[in-house]
Amino acid sequence: MPVLLSEKDVRAVLSMDDLIGAMEIALDQFSAGAVRQPLRNIVDAGGGAFYGVMPAFIARPAALGTKLVSVYHANAERGLPSHLATIVLHDPETGALSAIIDGRYITEARTAAVSAASTKHLARKDARVLAVLGSGVQARSHLDALSRVHALKQVSVWSPSKQHRDELVEETRTALAAGSAAADSAATGPRAASDSYAISAVDHAGEAVVGADVIVLVTSSPVPVIESGWVKPGAHVICVGACRPTQREIDPELTARARLFVDSRAAALVESGDVVMGIQEGRFGADHIVAELGELVNGATGRRSDTEITIFKSLGMAVEDVTAADLACRRTLERGIGVDLTL
Repeated sequence: MPVLLSEKDVRAVLSMDDLIGAMEIALDQFSAGAVRQPLRNIVDAGGGAFYGVMPAFIARPAALGTKLVSVYHANAERGLPSHLATIVLHDPETGALSAIIDGRYITEARTAAVSAASTKHLARKDARVLAVLGSGVQARSHLDALSRVHALKQVSVWSPSKQHRDELVEETRTALAAGSAAADSAATGPRAASDSYAISAVDHAGEAVVGADVIVLVTSSPVPVIESGWVKPGAHVICVGACRPTQREIDPELTARARLFVDSRAAALVESGDVVMGIQEGRFGADHIVAELGELVNGATGRRSDTEITIFKSLGMAVEDVTAADLACRRTLERGIGVDLTL
């Protein structure tokens, strides 16, 4: 009998530590050819909104499903998340419906988990200073994920809204203080790599970026939010926004001079404006993409020196959503969580 899982159910069974490991496996499987996944089908919903359909079949371990996702940036004015999603899972042997799962949290958390995996393979091992450009749910999830793989000492946050960036900093300080007080409690689960770090809001994006070891771009901007000259040698840049071919978050000069890595070559060459427009402008060719992140998980060469700049362009893939949803489904069934559906 199929089950219905709410966001609360998913949160109860999936931790960020779980997802980082699961995403590395999913990326490895994708780049190894064990996943059948077309490019996502996007429908323009007008007013800058769009609706996407993202199916995937995974051979090992077997899983089959589709994420239905909507992106409405105007939802902030309605008090709703900009990204909403539902993931439908099917039995990979029979095709029968097995679960309907709220995908909002999975989308939020798996994206940050993939970014954290990129830093494991591409950031300098001594990375301690983080810049976060953006102040929404992805900024929050990336702070959580990256603090689990790096011993962060300093985090700077910038976004166009002073109120939003100040709120993020205050929330994070409160969470860090609460986490420190509860550090010895068994209920807290695995300890993060950073038990605590200094975090501050800055008034200009350049203030955050200059001197940062890892730079996270999680904005809704359709134009570059950082300049090439701000980025120091040896930095790792994670670009999560600008997921349409006419948008880009990164100074094209920076994209051209850095070593570029992606989650999917096929998707990046069609969907990523940072890549598509750079090729159209003659700045580089398709071979500027060094490798997929899954290839690095499987042992391919990533960073070659402590001075080169690396970029990971994340678009998000159905295999990530289906893997996370399948893991959540299996765990909720073990615990008897969720609502049985009769269709």
